[in-house]
Parts: sequence; C-alpha cells; structure tokens
Amino acid sequence: MEYIAELRKLVGHRPLILPGAVVMIFNEKDELLLQLRSDGGWGLPGGLMELGESLEETARREVKEETGLIIGELKLEGVFSGAEYYLKVANGDELYSVTTVYSTREYNGVLEIDEHESVDLMFFHLDHLPKDLQSGYLKYIQGYLDKRNEL
Repeated sequence: MEYIAELRKLVGHRPLILPGAVVMIFNEKDELLLQLRSDGGWGLPGGLMELGESLEETARREVKEETGLIIGELKLEGVFSGAEYYLKVANGDELYSVTTVYSTREYNGVLEIDEHESVDLMFFHLDHLPKDLQSGYLKYIQGYLDKRNEL
C-alpha cells in the first residue's frame, strides 16, 4: 500500500482508478473461504496491486498475507469495473476499483488471521453465505455462480 499512500500525498482524496484482485478459494466440500474484515462485513481475500506486480501476483500475495495460505493454480473468473464500483472510504478517499476475480481449489498451509485486516476466516456453503457479505463481493460470487450454472 506504499504506492497508494504516495499517490494520496499528491492527489488527496480525489478519485483514483485502483486495480486489485480477489480469490475465491474452495475446499473439498465446495465451500468458499470468506474473511470477516476488520472494516466490517464478510468478503473475499484480496487487495490492491503494488508497483511491478501482475494481477496474479497481487492475488497470491494478498491471500498469503490475509489467510496464511499459499495458493496453486488460479482460474480467471472475471474483471469488474465501472461506475458501480465507485467507493468513498471512511477517511474520505475516493476510488473506482478494477477488480480481477480468480478462483482456486489448490491451496496449502494453515489458516492464519491477519489481525490488521481480519477478524475471522471461515468456509461457507454457497447456499448459506453470511447475511453481512459486502455487496461488491456478492456480485463477484454471483458472477461465478451464473457462469457455473450456464455449463
């Protein structure tokens, strides 16, 4: 996040276009790993790109930082952008997110909560997602489900 902090020093709270990645991690029971975020609500592990990273590298780094897991093969599920992905965060910063969504069933390690960004990590069945799942993440998951149902 050093890159974004440096940008914010230059532009203040004005809107930025920020690329990032999230990962839908599924276990052997076809349950989805969600993260109870310290900023409120459940979401997918992921975050913003740093200078010099590919989106896939961003996904891998963020999953490792936020869950302790090392992920294997990633499948591209979609890219989400546009006016509906405008955010104004609590400190007044404005942004338009461009989020690349990946999925994987390959992971190693033990779940470890990053106390700076997470309160809990838990696998959920897709039919029983938490009520306080943040709306943006719900759109990513719904996109995945729609594609899966087309097959």
